Formats: sequence, C-alpha cells, structure tokens
Amino acid sequence: MRKYIYSVFVFFCTSFLLAQEKEMSISMQEAIDYAIKNNYSNKIASKNIEAAKERKWETTTIGLPQIDGKVDYQNWLKQQVSLLPGEIAGGTPGSFVPVRFGTQQTMNASVTLRQLLFDGSYLVGLQSAKTYLKISEQAKEKTILTTREAVINAYGNVLITEETISILEKNRKVLQKNLNETQKIYDNGLTELENVEQLQITLGNVENNLNNAKRMKEIAYQMLNISLGSSIEKKLVLTDSLNSLVVTNTDLDLLSKVFDVKKHIDFKMVENDRESKRLLMKLEQSKALPSLSAFVNYGANANSNDFNFFSGDQKWFDYSLLGVTLNVPIFSSFGRKSKTARARIELENADIKKEEVKQKLRLQAKSAKSEYQLSIENYDTAKKNLALAERIEKKQQIKFFEGISSSFDLLQAQNQLYSQQNNYVQSMLNVIAKKAKLENALNIPIK
Repeated sequence: MRKYIYSVFVFFCTSFLLAQEKEMSISMQEAIDYAIKNNYSNKIASKNIEAAKERKWETTTIGLPQIDGKVDYQNWLKQQVSLLPGEIAGGTPGSFVPVRFGTQQTMNASVTLRQLLFDGSYLVGLQSAKTYLKISEQAKEKTILTTREAVINAYGNVLITEETISILEKNRKVLQKNLNETQKIYDNGLTELENVEQLQITLGNVENNLNNAKRMKEIAYQMLNISLGSSIEKKLVLTDSLNSLVVTNTDLDLLSKVFDVKKHIDFKMVENDRESKRLLMKLEQSKALPSLSAFVNYGANANSNDFNFFSGDQKWFDYSLLGVTLNVPIFSSFGRKSKTARARIELENADIKKEEVKQKLRLQAKSAKSEYQLSIENYDTAKKNLALAERIEKKQQIKFFEGISSSFDLLQAQNQLYSQQNNYVQSMLNVIAKKAKLENALNIPIK
C-alpha cells in the first residue's frame, strides 16, 4: 500500500513538473528578446548572413590558385587502322598497307595548377560579394526591428482580449442582476414587460460578445506564439499588465528626439542598393578590359597492350607544360556598350529611389510622432470619459429601479458605457503600438 501511494505521488509530481516545463511566463521585453533569437524570420535572416559569407569566400577563391587532377584511361575495343603507302613496306606503288599504331591500352595522369593574373570582372565581383554580405546583415537588422513591433502588437492584443473578457464578464454580471431584479418587479406587476425584454436583448448581445472574445483570446495567444517562433500550442503566461505597459510606454522625450535619416536602416538599405547598381555598371565596363591567366601542369602517360599499369615494370613517360592566356575583347557589335548604358540608367534610378526614400522616412517620422502624441492624448481622454460613463450608467440604474427613467434611457447609458470601455481599452493598446511604430520610424535600436 505504501509502495502504491509513493508511485501515485511520484506520478503527480512528474506530471506537475512537465506541465510547468510546457508553460512559459514572459514579460513583453522577454518576449522581444526571445523572438529575436527564435522567430522564424530572424532564423532565416541569420542563415542568409551565413550564406552571404560563404558566397563572399566563393567569389574570393576564383582569384586564388586552382589545382585539378585528372586521370584518363583508354582501351581500344577495336583498334583504329591507318593506311600507309605500299612502297614503304616494299609493295606495289599506289597500293596501301593497313597498320595499327600504338598500344591497345593507354593511361594518362596529370595535375594542373591554374592562376588568374588579372580580370576586371573578378575585382568587381569581390566588391559585390562584400556588398551582398552587407545587404544580408542589414536585412537581419530590419527583420529584428520588424519582429519587435510585431511582438509588441501581438503581446498587446492578448492583453486587450483578456481585459475585454474581464470587462464583458463584469457587464454580464451586472446585467444579469438587473434582469433578475426587473423580472421580480414585473412579476409583482410594478413594471412593463418591455423593460424586461430590453434587458434580455442587451444581455444577449453582451454574452455573444463575450463568447467571441473568448474565441479571439485563443487566436491571440497563437498569433503571439507564432511571432515568438514557438509552437501555437505553447502555454504562455503574460507577466505584464496593460496598465503597467501604458506607463512604461509613455515617453514624451521621444517626441523631441532629432531624426537622423542617414542612420535609418531603410536609408542604409537603399544606399546599399545604389552601391550594388554602381558595381553592376562597373562590372559591365570591366568586360571591355583584357583578362590574363596562367597555368602549369605535370603529368605522365603509359602504354600497354594489357592492363598492367600498376606493375613495377610498366614505363611511365613524364611531361610538363607552362602556358599563359591573354583574352582581349575587340568588338561585340556594341553589345557591351548597351549593357553599360542600361546599367547606368539603373544607377540613375537608384539615385532617384534614394531621394524618394529619404523624403518618405522624414515624413514617416513626423507622422509617427503625431500619431504617438495623439494616442497619449486619446488615452487620457478615454480614461476620463470612462469614469464619466460609469457614473452616468450607475445613476441611470438607480433612476430606472426607482421608476424615474425608462429602459430606453438605461439602454443608452449602458451602450455609452460599453463604447467608452472599448475606447479606453483600445486607447491603451494604441499607446503601446504607436510607440513601437515611432521607435521603428526613428530607428531606435533594440535595448
């Protein structure tokens, strides 16, 4: 019996520990840090950087010594016949004698060293590889900033959904109480059926909204898990509250922060794009330059009628060759000229795009500051309006049960309260979301 109790105790303890492992308590900042390491897009961006480094080295090796080994083996299944004039072998002039030259089997082994001495396109390729690596690194930085904003919005949506459920449950409780009391009053013949029915309609609407909010809560958690890079079934416990996040995300100093467009990641990326277009034009120009390469090889060949090439008696004949190749482009029917001209046009377009992005980023920063300031003002207003709506609704309840006001007046007060509750909750999320948007617009780095 004691053994059985011990086994049950161990089972429940193990189950509890496993449940604890599956559950993750996380603050918003912890969620951001976790997503930067585990988010799917960030993982891909990191892999792209690794690929860019490999590509850079791949390009570099083109100008480094290249060594190739080669082994050729030939076996004449039916050896080729050559015809010699008959008089050479003492035959009749004008006749031919069929003969076979060489052995039936041959083997040749060689090693060749090649070295590129000069090629304009190779030099441009090295610069392009560095630019490509820079593009991948900047894409990772952009992905991190995007991830931060996505996690903040997803985290805030979960809190909004939970707060909405809490408000709706409170509203339902109050409505149910009011309906029960009104039903009793009606049963005693002291009020009209319309008042009961009006409360039933309002209660039904609140219950529908509550059920929908509960469904949305599950989806909100799953969206947060996706932004974190976790399984959608991962159990999350959010340690930050809406109120605390509104306080920490209210930073008026951001509104006076000077915006430096040249430090913005989008501007850096468009500059890099412009550099890639410049290198493309340079590459087309370099194709008009000559290229120079050299090689040296060493090899040996052997001949035999039987396959005894690895025998100690087999004779191998060494050979070696040194060569230099100069390739000079002379005339391409103006094809290179057209390619260079097209590359120059693309470079000019990149300059236009760069100026466009510069102006858009400045406007984006101003707009984000304005939206953030408005979100703070709306939050303050929504907070005051909610307190007023709660007092008005409470007074209308008292008047309704005292018979001074109608159910229609109470309905208006309730709808106004529900609207202000929604505005208040949404204003809290806006403060958090607009700050995240402003941080991205100002290119504020991750803490």
